[in-house]
Amino acid sequence: MSDPTESYRRERQAELNQDQSPREALEDEYGQCWDTTELQRDFEVIGFLAPFVVVKSRLTGKKGSIEFRHSPRLYFNFKAE
Repeated sequence: MSDPTESYRRERQAELNQDQSPREALEDEYGQCWDTTELQRDFEVIGFLAPFVVVKSRLTGKKGSIEFRHSPRLYFNFKAE
């Protein structure tokens, strides 16, 4: 089975994981960031395909996507559907 998004996702994942900026720098660029505990508090995870996670907001019920980087593990750039 072919994934037409695979090359883009691999490039984006490599880009995000090279960036070791502190949380504050990510927040300046993308807005709110979440660590794993905060993500679980605020969202229900529906699925993922690195570096993207499909989520549903526990507060509003809106679905959307969030990007993440591995180390330190941070989630950011929420985009509602």
